[in-house]
Amino acid sequence: MIFGVILQKKIDFSKLTEVFSFKKRFTQIILGSILLYSLTGCGELRLDPKNPVTITMWHNYGGQMQKVMDGLIDEFNSSIGRKKGVIISVTSISASKDIQEKLLMIAAGDPGAPEMPDIVTAYPKTALTLFEQGLLAPLDDQFTAKELGAYLPQFIGEGRLPDGKLYVFPIAKSTEVLFVNQTLFDRFSAATGITLNSLATFEGIADAAVKYYKWTDSLTPNKENDGKAFYTADSWFNIAQVGIAQLGGEFVTPEYLYVASGVFRRIWDFTVLPALAGGYAVTNGYSSDLSKTGEIVCSTGSTAGILFYGDSITYPDNTTEATTYTILPYPVFKGGKKIALQRGGGMCVGRSSPKKEYAAVLFLKWFTQPDQNMRFVSSTGYLPVTKKAFENNMKQEINTVKNMNLKKLLKAATQMYGEYTFLIPPNYEKFDGLSKEYEIKIKQSMLEGRARISRDHKAVSVISEELYRAFANF
Repeated sequence: MIFGVILQKKIDFSKLTEVFSFKKRFTQIILGSILLYSLTGCGELRLDPKNPVTITMWHNYGGQMQKVMDGLIDEFNSSIGRKKGVIISVTSISASKDIQEKLLMIAAGDPGAPEMPDIVTAYPKTALTLFEQGLLAPLDDQFTAKELGAYLPQFIGEGRLPDGKLYVFPIAKSTEVLFVNQTLFDRFSAATGITLNSLATFEGIADAAVKYYKWTDSLTPNKENDGKAFYTADSWFNIAQVGIAQLGGEFVTPEYLYVASGVFRRIWDFTVLPALAGGYAVTNGYSSDLSKTGEIVCSTGSTAGILFYGDSITYPDNTTEATTYTILPYPVFKGGKKIALQRGGGMCVGRSSPKKEYAAVLFLKWFTQPDQNMRFVSSTGYLPVTKKAFENNMKQEINTVKNMNLKKLLKAATQMYGEYTFLIPPNYEKFDGLSKEYEIKIKQSMLEGRARISRDHKAVSVISEELYRAFANF
């Protein structure tokens, strides 16, 4: 507009000077307003390196993960923390169950409850209780859209509570895969023609399990019914909730589990029929223990369990044998979608002061950057939480990692990242109780059915049907 005036009329320098003077005064007003806002609002978030803010943390990472966590915290404190004015102080390292108990005491206002930490590891279910008592700080406003967009959306989505805001921030996740004792499987494959490709579906695993029991039983013709189990699951409940999701059905509701559907019957048939035929191991322990003693050939379990699989088998007579493992993506029911479970908690920030909340999130941002995040998860079986880490850093880690089991795990996880959808478990109040009850009852059905096979001399299908009718009422 100014230039239009200059071109069309004789220049009046006095008026032009007035225009520029007005613009100068306007600019000064705007800058002054910004400065005033910074002193009264965002200025509260300006930290003083000479008077650093101390952030207390509780976490549940032990063993190798604790060692790496300690090193990363020391690195943060001596670099970004020192520069910005933040000190991270770990005041409790406990098992998840113990941390949950303390947090629930705080939420309930119990006498003797400890003070709420500034950062704490928690699962969404526990976080929901803290949220309902107003003890958690929402984190969305601490991030730009671009910053949040760098994380896997399903990982962020799991941390959102009923008001839609982010309260549980992902720092490391896990999923489930299929662990295969390749040494044992090769002998079975050579004798029967069953290949690893057969294990891509749950139906293929069930078929292989029945055949494995019969084959191992045939190796000792002088002993009847001494075949070995082929497979087990660390969580039969996870098989059900993920399997039904793969098949497009409904399983978990806020009040009950939907076990009276045709879709669930496919889960039941996979779970119970091979167990009655001797193909599955039913245990309250972990599948890695059975694998290390040669009692099973394969299992589904968390990627975080990789460190518990060794490189040898110790048989009941104390003889040992070197072994190798193959790690495959999570199986899929025939005709189903590639869906796997998303596991793992995250970090919550306690509601306190703007300075403390800002300082806590500053650490979380730093900690989950690809370089730091990969150092935390690479030797543990956990998965990083950013897209860049999956797409770039994981490939580099696969090329450099020396532990062969970890290398195979990272390859399988990377494949799943590209092909699978991750299922977020629901956050219903009764969810934990329903899942525990299901696990107990399905194992009881499997064990009862196995006993009845040898006692009643009925067909597997007949006993399975009788068991299902009783089970469907739960």
